[in-house]
Amino acid sequence: MKKTALLALAMSLACTGAFAAPSNAELKQQVTETERAFAATMAKRDHQAFTSFLADEAVFYNGSKVLRGKDTIAAEWKALYEKPEAPFSWEPDQVDVLDSGTLAHSSGPVRDPQGKVMSRFNSVWRLEASGKWRIVFDKGERVGDCKKP
Repeated sequence: MKKTALLALAMSLACTGAFAAPSNAELKQQVTETERAFAATMAKRDHQAFTSFLADEAVFYNGSKVLRGKDTIAAEWKALYEKPEAPFSWEPDQVDVLDSGTLAHSSGPVRDPQGKVMSRFNSVWRLEASGKWRIVFDKGERVGDCKKP
């Protein structure tokens, strides 16, 4: 097929809506898969891959300490990737995406090496112009420290 025919076909499909934006359910699936791939970096002990998920201006809360920027977060988390066994794992069990499709929230349990839930993470993801979801905010909260009245 000639280039002009391909261009005409692409323009025709675009005009008919064949290249429709992903549905909210599809976006939620994208973020869920992104979060799982992000978590897999810990299991695989791949700090470089971990870093690739961070937005340049990301903010991570580490207890009372606030880590600002990709380089700062990457440096602080490097030690967590150096031992042969992962110190924790996580997985999303809730993901929501704005109707605009540009921001998402993911949340789920964080488990110790024995599988016991020790905290819950909350992350905010942003869809960048490149089409890649990158994390912009992350905060974990310990669970089980307080007794219910």
